[in-house]
Amino acid sequence: MLALRLSRALPRALPSPLSQQHRALHASSPAPSARPIEQVTIFGAGLMGAGIAQVAAASGLKVTMTDVSDGALENGRNIITKSLTRIARKKSPDDAAAQRSFVDSVFANLSTTTSAPDAVSSADLVIEAIVEHLGTKQELFRRLDDVAPKEAIFASNTSSLSIKRIGETCSDARRKRFAGFHAFNPVPQMKLVEVISTDQTLPEVTTALLDLCKRMKKVPVQCSDTPGFIVNRLLVPYLLEAIRMVERGEATPEDIDTAMKLGAGVPMADPIHVAQFVGLDTLSHIASGWRAERVSTGEIDAKQVEEVALLEKLVGEGHKGRKSGKGLFDCEWRSHGRLLPGGAVRPSEGREGSLPESLTH
Repeated sequence: MLALRLSRALPRALPSPLSQQHRALHASSPAPSARPIEQVTIFGAGLMGAGIAQVAAASGLKVTMTDVSDGALENGRNIITKSLTRIARKKSPDDAAAQRSFVDSVFANLSTTTSAPDAVSSADLVIEAIVEHLGTKQELFRRLDDVAPKEAIFASNTSSLSIKRIGETCSDARRKRFAGFHAFNPVPQMKLVEVISTDQTLPEVTTALLDLCKRMKKVPVQCSDTPGFIVNRLLVPYLLEAIRMVERGEATPEDIDTAMKLGAGVPMADPIHVAQFVGLDTLSHIASGWRAERVSTGEIDAKQVEEVALLEKLVGEGHKGRKSGKGLFDCEWRSHGRLLPGGAVRPSEGREGSLPESLTH
């Protein structure tokens, strides 16, 4: 699943502002070892940041979670508390004391602060899980580069942005210790983590992140810094094409989902449901970003992320899927008509596959 975005500004108390695939991914000899990661700092206390913090703390790591305000941090702690309480009840359904002990044991490894310099002062690894905006991420890492230990690894939890671009504002030395750590939502349940190396990332940094994933009981996969990495590189064009099928009037959203679930044999292969869960606005934002920055570089083919008029119309009208309560399932279907939001149906006109007039305005 695409990582959820945390709409936060940079944390306060920061100092004032003053592709070739990595060969280590397929090296036959073992990568050099790095010192074990024990102290982890998470920037962002939303769903993703809190989820990563929870799993890391439950794995025995010392975790510092930081955000822009005490209110944001309290929200993050509440997210973790609710998640841990559910787990504790499953582990010890008839033992309230054991449940409390389990929750307390995880929080014993977790501290919070709004001071970014304090948060990174002894960090072995810094993971950002803030708003999915290139400039904001770059500014955060630029400032942290001056105050974090020189040995600290920097990692982004971005689901769609270029890892190398995010790290451009860091020093040359830090860029060698910069990578992607893309966990999936909800982090406590989802087993996968994509570990992304740029052409500058040191092999020992990749090895350290892979070892960390295993300690956190996650399944890591390695990828170079390609658009969307592995999952979203395959998923985003797939979701867009499913929406194009609805737009062209070739099948209903329900039938597309049923066909892929039963025909492909994968429980979460239903593309319309997944697109609505992810957010139609998020899908549109990712595709737009790739069209603007990754097509001209030859990293991805233009046809794979071509604009979908129906998607943009729905997003423009505030129909974003699950988060807004309306989306592609609110389009009506007629066997000899075209789909329009809100139930209107226009008979097919012109050449096969042409858009209804109202979708082009």
